[in-house]
Amino acid sequence: MAEITADDTTTVDTDAAGQALRVVKRGRKSGLKFARHFTTPGVHPYDELEWELRDAVLTNWRDQSVSFEQRGVEFPASWSMMSTVIVAQKYFRGTLGTDQRERSVKQMIDRVADTIGGWGTQGGYFADEESAEVFVAELKHLLVNQKAAFNSPVWFNVGVEEKPQCSACFILSVEDTMSSILNWYVEEGTIFKGGSGAGINLSSIRSSKEILKGGGEASGPVSFMRGADASAGTIKSGGKTRRAAKMVILNVDHPDIEEFVWTKAREEKKVRVLREAGFDMDLDGEDYASIQYQNANNSVRVTDEFMKAYEDDRDYELRAVTTGEVIDTKSARDVMRQLSQASWECADPGLQYDSTINDWHTTPESGRINGSNPCSEYMHLDNSACNLASLNLKKFYDYSAGRFDVEAYKRAVEVVFTAQEIIVGFSSYPTEAIGENALAYRQLGLGYANLGGLLMSIGLPYDSEEGRAWCGALTALMTGHAYRTSAEIARVTGPFAGYKKNEQPMLRVIGKHRDAVEGIDPRPVAKDLLNAARESWDDALKLGEKHGFRNAQATVLAPTGTIGLMMDCDTTGIEPDLGLVKMKKLVGGGSMAIVNRTVPQALRHLGYTEEQVEAVVAYIDENKTIHGAPALRDEHTKVFQCAMGDDAIHYMGHVGMMAAAQPFISGAISKTVNLPEEATVEDVEQLHYDAWKMGIKAIAIYRDNCKVAQPLSVSKKADAKLDAPAAAPLPAEAYVPMRRKLPKTRPSQTISFQVADAKGYITAGEYPGDGLGEVFVKLGKQGSTLSGLLDAFAISVSIGLQYGVPLESYVSKFMNMRFEPAGMTDDEEIRFSTSVVDYLARKLAIEYLPYDKREALGIFTLEERTAMLDEANGHDEQPAVPTTPSAASVAAAKPLLSAGSVPVDHDAPMCFECGIKMKRAGACHVCESCGTTSGCS
Repeated sequence: MAEITADDTTTVDTDAAGQALRVVKRGRKSGLKFARHFTTPGVHPYDELEWELRDAVLTNWRDQSVSFEQRGVEFPASWSMMSTVIVAQKYFRGTLGTDQRERSVKQMIDRVADTIGGWGTQGGYFADEESAEVFVAELKHLLVNQKAAFNSPVWFNVGVEEKPQCSACFILSVEDTMSSILNWYVEEGTIFKGGSGAGINLSSIRSSKEILKGGGEASGPVSFMRGADASAGTIKSGGKTRRAAKMVILNVDHPDIEEFVWTKAREEKKVRVLREAGFDMDLDGEDYASIQYQNANNSVRVTDEFMKAYEDDRDYELRAVTTGEVIDTKSARDVMRQLSQASWECADPGLQYDSTINDWHTTPESGRINGSNPCSEYMHLDNSACNLASLNLKKFYDYSAGRFDVEAYKRAVEVVFTAQEIIVGFSSYPTEAIGENALAYRQLGLGYANLGGLLMSIGLPYDSEEGRAWCGALTALMTGHAYRTSAEIARVTGPFAGYKKNEQPMLRVIGKHRDAVEGIDPRPVAKDLLNAARESWDDALKLGEKHGFRNAQATVLAPTGTIGLMMDCDTTGIEPDLGLVKMKKLVGGGSMAIVNRTVPQALRHLGYTEEQVEAVVAYIDENKTIHGAPALRDEHTKVFQCAMGDDAIHYMGHVGMMAAAQPFISGAISKTVNLPEEATVEDVEQLHYDAWKMGIKAIAIYRDNCKVAQPLSVSKKADAKLDAPAAAPLPAEAYVPMRRKLPKTRPSQTISFQVADAKGYITAGEYPGDGLGEVFVKLGKQGSTLSGLLDAFAISVSIGLQYGVPLESYVSKFMNMRFEPAGMTDDEEIRFSTSVVDYLARKLAIEYLPYDKREALGIFTLEERTAMLDEANGHDEQPAVPTTPSAASVAAAKPLLSAGSVPVDHDAPMCFECGIKMKRAGACHVCESCGTTSGCS
């Protein structure tokens, strides 16, 4: 750092690169001096963009009613319709239909940025009025150009309420008293009511193996989880678009650990049994509410001591909460196997590595880290809060120059981090204890989104050493520069209140971060990016030693569900791309599947011609895979691996990326590691062990199809057998099909049905005494795209039937087709359907095909399936069907998951707004249509 004297009363610290954030001292007064980087004096950031008026309309899939409508809203032309609807619906403030309603992105950003700028001036953050103006202009540039976004509560509340609630993530605490436990319910409910999430460690509650003060046995923490779960479920059903996101944690040495491990797995077994008995066990079904513990993510805290006992195949001790005495000993490998088995069965519990977490703890003298927020990215003191913001990584890559804009990235970190810091002191908090800790430790959660999109767009495979090196460098620069900024702010305002007694531990952790930079492979990373990361950490430590830090924590990697869609990110958080084909919301309403826009970017970066790019994109559009695409070189196929698809990224590729980022994150990483259905319990156990060895703070897994129903499909070989027509002699002369019309008056039946949340009707017209002749399908609002397509489907099937096409030919072609809506039905004969067309095919087969033809297709009635089970169990009862199916025919008819099919997150909830199935984003889910999230953002 070079010191420059501007005049007798002003000193300015800067560096050779012209550091944007400087400290100016005038006598006894000091403040932050911001230089322009993104903006030009006299030119408003909004004036540099093209703007247009649009209609933001959101249709409810269940009944085709309009659930949200605001016409004539003003947005930059560069923003997609997806982000338009999300922002207009969720973030515009004011009563809809009134003059007070915001109608432009300009109004929304002005409301937030101007308020933060005003708070900054009021709080003495800026050196002068000009610096405040520059700060606000730079912030508006970042927000309007989708380079950055705050978490949802900021958009909801800043500029609307005098003391707005701005944090999305909270950690609570509980003591071993009934009043404290009941207060936990109250505090958690208060946080849920505001649309945020909370986590808590219940290990302080005495176990069911201990005695109460007044005599008798304690019920243990698991019993109290039931009440909290019911409370969360009730608040969830009270109309919020975000579910009651929560985390429940128990330490591995708690005497009730085994009961805790199996809570959700046992409930999943109930779901399956009740579903088979005919109950509506869809995630939003009326009978599903009887299932317990489903509103929380569960995690077990394991220590290095436990993990080393696991390594050595030793026992470890379970200790009483009240006295600390040893109650029991357990085999560490047995408990780890139980953890892995339960996770394999139902995706819970996750693991949090307690010793690793606390080794990177910046304020251990103020208390240890016991808990986390619902998605496991924020980990700090009990009764604390964190407000989040994320940077859109792709916006900082200059594709014309082929380089990452390091200086722009640093400037964005400075501006957004300073804005987050200003927010802390002007926010409200749900409890007094949280408010006190938030002001004393000022924890922030700056992060990023679009890592997967960036890597693919520049031709780097997500699962590669190159991809992990880039991740490490980008994360290191972000956090190092955030801490450097925190030290600069501390020079103006002083460090956080708890810094003095935590000075040495915090400097030790900053040093650990700095040293970890040397572990990044320098070969694949741009030299200026890695050098900037090193310099930021050197500066952070140097300035921190001199001035302290303003913030106890600086960064996390959150799911970025809603705000990721707001910024038009291709990928959320640290995630890879979900698939090569995505849903795109259209200007006139509705949506369509299109090839991921990152694919052509990547192909161009890899040197393909425009003609070749168009050919590959067209191939993906038609075949839903890139394998076999014309002109694509074999060495490039790995670049296009996604989280799902026929060549999905290996689950250890996800773990490896987390390990690359973790040494440079203050908190942790919200990410669910997806495993294929065929993964074993041993695979899960090994993954848990590897994650610990790799220094990850928390891990959660989801094995495909591990929860609720398994939708069925037929393998490619089975398809071929079913579709093959029977051999027949060639006719002597050409056959000209003749249409057999139905009489004017004919018998028919109308069948109501429901697939997932979509309700409709089938009307089947019959030839008198001679089978099916026509089909009508009613689903969705008249005039909608879906209604029109189903009308066309029904007409074509009807004409085909009248020209003599066998019904079984249609059934074999249409069954197992996969698209939304899909899921549980209200039909006891067909409990699950992979699409409406799949349901129609199976229902018509049951109603109109004889048993022998249905047997060849693997379609049976409930009575027939019951008879098969009786036969398999050795019962004497004979089925009331023409022929008893043999074991061989049953086995042949059992559908298998196609090797080429796309795995589906079958545990994903349906979106309450538009009725389509959500997609997983980190530990939460997000609707790709309307942006509704199931957790924190």
